[in-house]
Amino acid sequence: MGAKDVFLNITGGLKVDDPAIDLAVICAILSSNNDIPLEPLTCFTGEVGLSGETRPVSRIEQRIKEAEKLGFKKIYFPAQNLAAFDKAMFKNIKLYPVERVDEVFSLLFG
Repeated sequence: MGAKDVFLNITGGLKVDDPAIDLAVICAILSSNNDIPLEPLTCFTGEVGLSGETRPVSRIEQRIKEAEKLGFKKIYFPAQNLAAFDKAMFKNIKLYPVERVDEVFSLLFG
């Protein structure tokens, strides 16, 4: 991977030290390594453990609302966060609850 470039676009107001950025960074690296671009208007939030499991993040409902407000059409997030909000309240963004990074990889890149 030393010959690859990874580009990250971080929205204003997001703390870079927020562990919820883990999943987005990993997806950007996977995209670059496989030379497959991520779909536009796709958002990621979630902490990732050393064995590839996703971990729940705080304020998941607020995060999804903000992504929807900014025009994102898809959001991948830790499946453990499903119990924290009502899925029916989101009409303009498709929700992808995931348990592991390899699951995200399969969904994104087949």
